[in-house]
Amino acid sequence: MSSSRERILDSFEDALIREGERAATMEAVAAAADVSKGGLLYHFPSKEALVDGLADRLRGLADKDREAMTSAPDGAARYYVRTSVFEDSALDRALVSMARLAQQGHPTAKASLAGIQERWLDALEAKLGDRTTARAVKLLGDGLYYDAAFFASAGAGRTSSEEIEELLDVVDLIVSARRATGS
Repeated sequence: MSSSRERILDSFEDALIREGERAATMEAVAAAADVSKGGLLYHFPSKEALVDGLADRLRGLADKDREAMTSAPDGAARYYVRTSVFEDSALDRALVSMARLAQQGHPTAKASLAGIQERWLDALEAKLGDRTTARAVKLLGDGLYYDAAFFASAGAGRTSSEEIEELLDVVDLIVSARRATGS
């Protein structure tokens, strides 16, 4: 069984994803995590502390993903695009919940997401050799993720494995063409 702290963060994440920030009250999070309000306050003395905890969780998950991307056998560009699908993973849930906060203008959420995006772009640039190619690959992956995360429930946004493979061929073309031009 997960720790109370992790259950609290899971409950906060879930409330943000399902109902938004207004519904993610301290009382609702404590009840969903099956802890007393005092138990919640022991781990997170304020809602801001909950947001900080969620930001730390997201940063850790994103760092692990970035490490996997930079050591991927088929290359960072292919990894980034191939994994840019919403699968309701821990990383997906942390990203979407933080995005919900950012949509409401929450400064910690906005800064957290911006930092993660910049680190992913830096990792792609380091592997691909230039920022423009890295940005093109990142935007392709981000578009896939956005489509999957926000439109899959409406029946759209499901990119098949065959379509992903075709997009990976395009990624290979972008990367090889850019390298061939020496840019």
